[in-house]
Amino acid sequence: MSAEYATFALAPAVRAGGFLADGGFEVHRDFMDFVVDGHPLLHLLSGLDAVSPLASDVPPAIFTRQVRGLLLETAGPLPGGRHVLYGCPECEELGCGAVTAVIEQEGNDVVWRDFAWQTDATVDLELNGYHGTGPFRFRADEYRAALERLLDGAATRGRRRVLLIGARATALAGLAAALRTIGIGADIARDTASVPAEELRAYGAVVFGCSVAQPERAAVRAAFTGSGVDIACVDALADVVPLVVAQVEQALDRGPAGPRRLTALTADGRTASVTVASVCRVRLVAYRLDRLHRTRTSEVFDGTLEPGTHRIPLDADAARGRSFLVARAAGGVLVAAVAR
Repeated sequence: MSAEYATFALAPAVRAGGFLADGGFEVHRDFMDFVVDGHPLLHLLSGLDAVSPLASDVPPAIFTRQVRGLLLETAGPLPGGRHVLYGCPECEELGCGAVTAVIEQEGNDVVWRDFAWQTDATVDLELNGYHGTGPFRFRADEYRAALERLLDGAATRGRRRVLLIGARATALAGLAAALRTIGIGADIARDTASVPAEELRAYGAVVFGCSVAQPERAAVRAAFTGSGVDIACVDALADVVPLVVAQVEQALDRGPAGPRRLTALTADGRTASVTVASVCRVRLVAYRLDRLHRTRTSEVFDGTLEPGTHRIPLDADAARGRSFLVARAAGGVLVAAVAR
């Protein structure tokens, strides 16, 4: 094996999702790719539709376990010291196929070798090996520093990172993607049963999908409490992505109330009551679910308000059915259900 060193780094990557011609759906995946000698490793595996295990929307315990595995703090999950480097974007099953490699420590170096395509516990390097890819020898300090930054970042990004809880990851994928576009990290999990306390402490809020039952919500809250986390809990008002995004923004804004311009929002069937602390522009948007559960959106108000409480009329559409209001001003957002 050559003693020449390769550089190791990590870089954000995306597997774009979308609808297929047959009506199917490919999940959008955000993940960290491995960069070797300045080039994404995935690019060397041409034509492969896969993501690394360092994905931000797989259950968070999986993320932590994979990082620690790559750091060789835990045994390789596959026989022979093999680790999964890329897997199916739609699930975590080895049966769908995965790129694996042996990762081992050699003195002060970390070596990745014997790359192969694997679909079960055993691998045939002659038949399914990636001949010509690797081996790669990394300086251990550089290698460890890159991976440990992921774990360190989980603690420092906490107030802008949320955990989405629901039985179907695909139902939450759109919400996760919308949150990420405004700089809020979002992970998806079915529950928190196997999530380490250190990772739970990285979150600023937990969002419950509409289908999550009360016992499951209570178990998640108890897990955060047991980890010593004062978590903001968001119960999605409806399956309307912009509405839940606004709920998350409001939940993450946990600073002192004094400096806020937008301080209160309520609504009944006829009017919305908006309170502002200083002169500011306020935009008020209504989201309504009709009888077929389709979302109807309308702009109720967009203008400058003086300090104080203002009564803004709601039109018939905004006040009909299950309706919700989102008020936005510079530096703040409030959400309210329209009371009947």
